[in-house]
Amino acid sequence: MCDKFNNILNWVEDIKVRNQSSASALIIMKDNKIILENYNGFHSNADHSTPISETSRFNIASARKSYLGLAIAFALYEGKIRSLDDYAFVYFDAIDKKLLGKTTIRQLVTHSHGLNETKQGTIFREFEPGQGWAYRSINILMMTNLIKKLYNKSFPELLKERVFSPLGFKETKWETKEKTSLVKVIDDPNYDASFKLGDTKDGSGSNLHVSTREFAYWGNLHLNKGFVNGKQIIPKKVIELATQVQNPSYKNEEYPKNGLFWFVQSTPSNKSEIGNRVPVGSYQILGITGPTILVIPKYNVVVAKMYNKRYNYGCDNYLYYLREFSNLVADAFTE
Repeated sequence: MCDKFNNILNWVEDIKVRNQSSASALIIMKDNKIILENYNGFHSNADHSTPISETSRFNIASARKSYLGLAIAFALYEGKIRSLDDYAFVYFDAIDKKLLGKTTIRQLVTHSHGLNETKQGTIFREFEPGQGWAYRSINILMMTNLIKKLYNKSFPELLKERVFSPLGFKETKWETKEKTSLVKVIDDPNYDASFKLGDTKDGSGSNLHVSTREFAYWGNLHLNKGFVNGKQIIPKKVIELATQVQNPSYKNEEYPKNGLFWFVQSTPSNKSEIGNRVPVGSYQILGITGPTILVIPKYNVVVAKMYNKRYNYGCDNYLYYLREFSNLVADAFTE
């Protein structure tokens, strides 16, 4: 292993220990080749658990939004969604038109919509559309249902047909049954980890499990703008729609910048989950259990890391941990 990656690997392992994750994995790709691959720990915090390996598949939690984002990009490219600036009420006739108001598709895919949902399923408004930023779940469910309506199939089915099968992905699936390849998730280190499975494979649940390699290849697909193994698997414009800044202009310049759910580096901001030393044009997606893909086009680099502990970065300083990881990656390629 090249010494310049020691800081990154040490950081990953320190977080694993500090937050009591039982597993970690790290892959760094440069110029389409894996230059570092590291697996550590076990599938669970229970005794005699399976060691982590290249075939271990992690629940990637909210990082699945990048997969939904690509499906939305297809819908925009193919005119099924006419424009990001279309009003949401045009597409969501089951939701009160007055409540949606001037909410646009652009706001739904960049966390600037202002909607939220109670535990009882009642949708309400937190702030006026485009006037704030908040990470919620209601927009994810709305866009998941919209893709199913527009294509008459779920977005996982759409991606399997157009992306996973052409690329030979066999370790990227929404799981509903226990399998030995799946890494369990730790909710509380004082209790045994458990499988996080869904009731369906339609993308509406947080049950997407991915191997670290295919997670990295997913990022690399975006880095190469859909061009893989001499073929344009996905139209270049589709990738650009997903990974370029798409959010409305904010009065508060500290809000994060987003593509279609990806966090995108523009002018560094205090509430961004990307570090200030990361080049403009980079983008990142992450999940509550610790999975992260960071793509840095300037350096032709993709980094994928995995953990299996919910709230992996704690509460008060979580942004620092997220930002510093990406900063360490950027530092390794600027030295």
